Amino acid sequence: MTEAVTARAVSEFSAEIRAATTPMTRAEIVASLQDYDLVVPTLGDLFTAEVFAAAPNPRCRLLANFGVGYNHIDVAAAQAAGVAVSNTPGAVTDATADIALTLMLMTARRAGEGERLVRSGAWQGWHPTQMLGMHLTGKRLGVVGLGRIGDAIARRAHFGFGMEIAYVARSPKATTYPAERAADLRALAATVDVLVLAVPGGDDTRHLINADVLAAMKPSALLINIARGEVVDEAALIAALETGQIAGAGLDVYEFEPKVPEALRAMEQVTLLPHLGTATEEVRSAMGHMALDNLAAHLTGRDLPNRV
Repeated sequence: MTEAVTARAVSEFSAEIRAATTPMTRAEIVASLQDYDLVVPTLGDLFTAEVFAAAPNPRCRLLANFGVGYNHIDVAAAQAAGVAVSNTPGAVTDATADIALTLMLMTARRAGEGERLVRSGAWQGWHPTQMLGMHLTGKRLGVVGLGRIGDAIARRAHFGFGMEIAYVARSPKATTYPAERAADLRALAATVDVLVLAVPGGDDTRHLINADVLAAMKPSALLINIARGEVVDEAALIAALETGQIAGAGLDVYEFEPKVPEALRAMEQVTLLPHLGTATEEVRSAMGHMALDNLAAHLTGRDLPNRV
């Protein structure tokens, strides 16, 4: 946690702060349910149904998730065990949308490739056809999932770059910009220059972007993922990039994170970031305080501000 959140957690809740930044092991997760009243997990900590079965009658009463996504927690199993679950929506919206635009710009304008060229010492100077990329202004953006984050991405793209917006979502959305709702995902993929993913993770969206969707995309199109890694069939994406089925990809998340396939790491047309979506001091502190607010509400018998 950030310094401010750590200080509050220790002073207000007598919290024990785990030293390692790697995901908890299964044994640690079972122990956390048995030995602690409240737990603040994050995305790598897998609170599965099997884990809850291994910790019957848990002491823990609340998993105050540090993050908006909670697909690493089996919420039904938690609730059946008498454990509430909360998350941190809202705090992550703008920072995650900023990273989506970062990936769009870096991939379209070949910024990562260009930086590597300069750092290598092989750059021989400017010339008129050097590293030509995609001009984002006026292009068509497809947003998969027009919730808080998807909407923030679309607003930036439309008002900042004059991009046309199309989307798929479970229901029509009211927007402050012109936006066309596509009939389905494949139809959306076929008509856009950039396809950005902003859906929750979980079984419903696993491999939502598969070989069929990638085949529908334009050969000049880019795929941007700031959602969850498992939303994309990584093997299918690699095949689409290797064959030129799509022009490039910008990824902040990976199917088997933190493992990133060598095939992706070797591709110049792919921008790879280490899950930076919410990585600012202000946002991570806001997320931490939101998680602690849920703890405080639980301990005083109030409704959880962000119950899942």
